[in-house]
Amino acid sequence: MTGPQGVSAQSRVIAGRYTLLAELGRGGMGVVWRAQDNVIGRQVAIKELHLPDGIAHEERRVLEERVLREARTAGRLNDPGVVTVFDVVAENGMNYIVMELVEAATLSTLINAHGPMPQERVISMATQALSALDSAHQAGIVHRDVKPGNLMITPTGRVKLTDFGIAQAVDDPRLTTAGSLIGSPAYMSPERIHGHEASPASDLWALGATLCYAVEGVNPYERSSTASTLHAIMNEMPRLTRAHGVLGAVITGLLMPDPNARLTGPQARAMLERAAAQPTPPTGFGVPPNSTMHYTAPTAVRKPWLKNALIAGGVLAAVVLLVAGVFLGRWMFTDSPPAAMAETITYGSDGTMTPSQFELRDGQCGDNFVEQNITVNSTTCEDKHRVEVFAVGTPFGSSDKRAYPEGEWMREYAERFCTLHFMSDRVPVEDKTTKFRYVAVMPTSNQWKPDPSDSDDKGSREVFCVLWNTDKSELSEQVYAE
Repeated sequence: MTGPQGVSAQSRVIAGRYTLLAELGRGGMGVVWRAQDNVIGRQVAIKELHLPDGIAHEERRVLEERVLREARTAGRLNDPGVVTVFDVVAENGMNYIVMELVEAATLSTLINAHGPMPQERVISMATQALSALDSAHQAGIVHRDVKPGNLMITPTGRVKLTDFGIAQAVDDPRLTTAGSLIGSPAYMSPERIHGHEASPASDLWALGATLCYAVEGVNPYERSSTASTLHAIMNEMPRLTRAHGVLGAVITGLLMPDPNARLTGPQARAMLERAAAQPTPPTGFGVPPNSTMHYTAPTAVRKPWLKNALIAGGVLAAVVLLVAGVFLGRWMFTDSPPAAMAETITYGSDGTMTPSQFELRDGQCGDNFVEQNITVNSTTCEDKHRVEVFAVGTPFGSSDKRAYPEGEWMREYAERFCTLHFMSDRVPVEDKTTKFRYVAVMPTSNQWKPDPSDSDDKGSREVFCVLWNTDKSELSEQVYAE
């Protein structure tokens, strides 16, 4: 086989130790070879940096440093889900990274060849990928390019996360080429498109899009051009058709636009591990029509099929929706909204309520029910009260300048956001779907505040989630868990 610059692979020995055997693949950053380690007697993969001609000297330096950083960062990781780096070699003006040889196809190759994966297989793959990312994030490393092409799946189902070539250690100086976005557009989180630094949350968003691709067979945001792809990420909600139950919940939680409302890695992993430990229901949630599934606290022997993880610091937690007629794995309800959810309320000059009629904030309690043209004043939660605000969120984060979303986007976000929180441990009450009702309170377009940093703008972008007793009796104590 002939390699870069027409050099035969079989005639090349790197560092007097590694004999190149065959080319495994190539891309914009160079060539990957199968090689023999003549000292240890094992086969390895060697990544050789080979940049095209015509690249400016400074940009070439940046790209070469990126490869060296890949070795430094990946070499710090010790997780079975991360491709191991054995050695780094600089020879004759070239850089080589010696890595574990993984006999596996990438997720993108598998989906292209065989179509969408079964949910059970995707759950196993997701759990392993989350473990690998958790190891990287705890080491201060952000991958920055999680995508199907960088997940390798062995015939036995083992997952290996590879290509830290553009990974960024948190404590490293930022390296980038002038004016470029680092990463694959269809797997780039909304906050990164807006120019924010890559973070563990953005890696998790990319994993959510990757899992969606695995179970659905298509990326929910990919369009015919980069511009339209980025527009879809910023303005559209994915509608899942094959992802059901806990897997759909995890994908939904990882793809939340606001990184502060996104599932964390440990939360998503806990959900999937609990689901994997339980038998798979024959259809949907396995709940008979017009009934409610109940769960008990987990023990060493028995774990619930879907048990929500704890909310940490008010951030969106793992969720379950167990009421018949609810399909959490999708950005829509199959038949009707949850029975406990009331019709969404809007606030603004053209809304159900004016801003002055609803002035409650996160964790506050009110003296009246949230209804059209009714004023709700704040009261202490220790005293008797009628309603509680159990969650508050902003769709695009607290610093994202954005116009009011078009169509039903805002309503869908508000209803999903409040349902996720209501069914989580934020409301830690047995039989809560029969004891309480809840509602999403969202701003109208006239109330929307496009620039949250503008102190002169009196509008708001917050979505409020409010609950009350089903029979409208007074609440004698605080319900939600802070």
